[in-house]
Amino acid sequence: MVPSPLKEPENLIQIRGKTCLEAGLATKRDRETRNGFMLEVIELDIPEVKILRPKRHGDSRGFFSETYNKALLSDAGIDIDFVQDNHAYSAEKGTVRGLHYQTPPFAQDKLVRVVRGAILDIAVDLRQGSPTYGKHVSSVISAENGDQILVPIGFAHGLVTLEAHTEVLYKVSHYYAPEHDRGIVWNDPDLDIDWRIPEADAVLSQKDQKLPRLADAASCFTYPEARER
Repeated sequence: MVPSPLKEPENLIQIRGKTCLEAGLATKRDRETRNGFMLEVIELDIPEVKILRPKRHGDSRGFFSETYNKALLSDAGIDIDFVQDNHAYSAEKGTVRGLHYQTPPFAQDKLVRVVRGAILDIAVDLRQGSPTYGKHVSSVISAENGDQILVPIGFAHGLVTLEAHTEVLYKVSHYYAPEHDRGIVWNDPDLDIDWRIPEADAVLSQKDQKLPRLADAASCFTYPEARER
């Protein structure tokens, strides 16, 4: 008599299923639960601009943090395909970069974080018809607090370093396109931005010093269709 093939017990199949989940093949519900534990998303006064606060796991050695997880962002309603990482080093405190944006079809979302030092990060709403057109929000982003700021398409982005030797890393959703590179002058009085430094102490590139005021810049984005243009 030929013996019958052994049948795997049901509990073994369940154990194998659990092992797959632990290996990373989690369901959406599992990711949502993990998302609440791993990533806090905070809307600023202009809600399209968000602070992302990844959880830090610390011990006597230091800490570990997931600084980017596409699935967690997607579960939080942030479905952006980032294609390029940039690294900016500023030697001096008071270095101003901005206010920059790219025009469609090369407009960029930006996800900004700091790995050394600190910045005041600023986003200005450029979407014609938006209730917050010409308004801005800002937040301190630092290596110490570990926060990130998401600046979506339709906003100009700028920053000022609050410490010397500051290093900023940021992801963008479209490649750099020089012919679509635009900007607004940082100290446009109509924007009324508090950069937290005396104007005379600002360190800028010649290019940024020559940028136009918002009133003189061509309109490129409309509300709420900024992403589709």
